[in-house]
Amino acid sequence: QVQLVESGGGLVQAGGSLRLSCAASGRTFSSYAMGWFRQAPGKEREFVARINRSGAITTYADSVKGRFTISRDNAKNTVYLQMNSLKPEDTAVYYCVADSHGAATLSNRRTLSATYDYWGQGTQVTVSS
Repeated sequence: QVQLVESGGGLVQAGGSLRLSCAASGRTFSSYAMGWFRQAPGKEREFVARINRSGAITTYADSVKGRFTISRDNAKNTVYLQMNSLKPEDTAVYYCVADSHGAATLSNRRTLSATYDYWGQGTQVTVSS
């Protein structure tokens, strides 16, 4: 029932920045925890970041901590991923995801793909050397 549409991907040089957006349809956006996953060619999808329903609590993969910032604007039904100091290893398709269980999801499950009910179509991020 929920649709997620990512935008903002593109080609950027190492050290540069990019801001991804995810627009969500539906009336219940504010009830979902939101997040981002990414998948590089030949690799499994990996967790990137998560934000709780209010936006007050964020979680990041160690690989992006200190460089990426997840945020949300519930009035606009939108979640963002600000990516700074980009590295070639950040190259991947980035997916916006929604977790309808929110705070009920145990902490050790919040980085798992299966936790998330809804997935966007993905947006390509390519970081060149």
